[in-house]
Amino acid sequence: MSPAPNMKTMTIGESGLSLVFALAAFLCTVAAAKAVDAPFAFHASLFAAASAASVFVILNRYFDRPTELPPEEINGRPNYNMGPVKLSVVMAVFWGIAGFTVGLIIASQLAWPALNFDLPWISFGRLRPLHTSAVIFAFGGNVLVASSFYVVQKTCRARLAGDLAPWFVVIGYNFFILVAGTGYLLGVTQSKEYAEPEWYADLWLTIVWVTYLLVFLMTVIKRNEPHIFVANWFYLAFILTIAVLHLGNNPALPVSVVGSKSYVAWGGVQDAMFQWWYGHNAVGFFLTAGFLAIMYYFIPKRVERPIYSYRLSIIHFWALIFLYIWAGPHHLHYTALPDWAQTLGMTFSIMLWMPSWGGMINGLMTLSGAWDKLRTDPVLRMLVVSVAFYGMSTFEGPMMSIKVVNSLSHYTDWTIGHVHSGALGWVGFVSFGALYCLVPWLWNRKGLYSLKLVNWHFWTATLGIVLYISAMWVSGILQGLMWRSYTSLGFLEYSFIETVEAMHPFYIIRAAGGALFVIGSLIMAYNLWMTVRVGEAEVQAGVALQPAE
Repeated sequence: MSPAPNMKTMTIGESGLSLVFALAAFLCTVAAAKAVDAPFAFHASLFAAASAASVFVILNRYFDRPTELPPEEINGRPNYNMGPVKLSVVMAVFWGIAGFTVGLIIASQLAWPALNFDLPWISFGRLRPLHTSAVIFAFGGNVLVASSFYVVQKTCRARLAGDLAPWFVVIGYNFFILVAGTGYLLGVTQSKEYAEPEWYADLWLTIVWVTYLLVFLMTVIKRNEPHIFVANWFYLAFILTIAVLHLGNNPALPVSVVGSKSYVAWGGVQDAMFQWWYGHNAVGFFLTAGFLAIMYYFIPKRVERPIYSYRLSIIHFWALIFLYIWAGPHHLHYTALPDWAQTLGMTFSIMLWMPSWGGMINGLMTLSGAWDKLRTDPVLRMLVVSVAFYGMSTFEGPMMSIKVVNSLSHYTDWTIGHVHSGALGWVGFVSFGALYCLVPWLWNRKGLYSLKLVNWHFWTATLGIVLYISAMWVSGILQGLMWRSYTSLGFLEYSFIETVEAMHPFYIIRAAGGALFVIGSLIMAYNLWMTVRVGEAEVQAGVALQPAE
């Protein structure tokens, strides 16, 4: 008698998520009907529609899939799960262009205020948090999710933990971006820097982020490689610390469970302290530790050399994560924060210069014996220049945290220049380099469609960055000097409107620099799209000798 064929059954994840999303669709529909304000009604409807669609997708996937789930290994080799990585890469490119474009719009609004068109939805106050969130969390976040899921599989020689969980992380994170971004346009905000989403968006992000931590951690635990590569240390520190920061800075009590408005648990100087403990460590762990993990994997991979000093990378890791967490109070110099706390933040910020430059040196010295590759590989050039910008930003930051320097720089465009030298030069370029590496690997192409286009992207974006940050440096120092200039009678020498007028030419230069950066990102998007469609177009042919005449 032949054995009965295997019966296909739903996994715990499939059945559990189907029930959860079905319940969520019902509850969100009720919440939308009883909403006390229009933005909450819109977002509740969005959650309901997304939950219903999730149920459909999960059930449809169940009926279409084979009886057995994909194996962990095929013929003794790891069966990597690259589907979520591909989706994250695509979303990173999309959100990057969107975020850079919104940045160009608001830079233009500062130069030409009439571009607000007196419309509340596209006013500077609403587009500015949309820009920061789109660039940092949407673009940068998707690059981090994609690269971390790729690197942890490759360095651990193990398939991503979970069946639906990695997809839930990628899709759930991008849904959070959609809710947060539309909320800003509708005027829904906590008014906390880098933490603007309201309570229900924060709750959703908490669920997604905990799942992200579990997927990454379980993949490391089940690894087939005994050693944990240093990039995974940085990824894990970034994921775990951001979870702690998010929970610490965002406890809030909603005015109504069917309304968008809430009040943060903290108040006054405690709220300011929590906010900049969060705000600066969002820079420290989201925009630094996470992207250092990219540096530690992609530069050695691209240059085909081991890390210059593995011991230095471990020292870099422990020194960075210990010192960074204390540096936040330097954002609150000359405020109601106790002076000892301000001095503590300044002291640890200055100490941060050492491990930061240790990491920069480690990244640059990895090219020892292979510096010639910078002439022929524009992707490697982009990665290396990003490390140089990391070094410059981590020197400028500690310097600006010194109280006497901060008294000139704070609240001026100098801070904007500093932030963008790190965001465009360090985060932007290392992200572009990672995307240029990942797309051919993920879609099994021999190389990029065009290295010439990468070169065009590199020089266009570099010129844009130089215009942007140099304009903001000059503008910021000029602002600070004008604000502290007094007449012989002790009155302010310049009115506020005179200082604003003096900034106008620099704002035009900044907008021009931002436009070049956007153009560079469009060149990248076209290059990556053509890489996926047709693969490598350029064939390196030998140069034929011409006969003498």
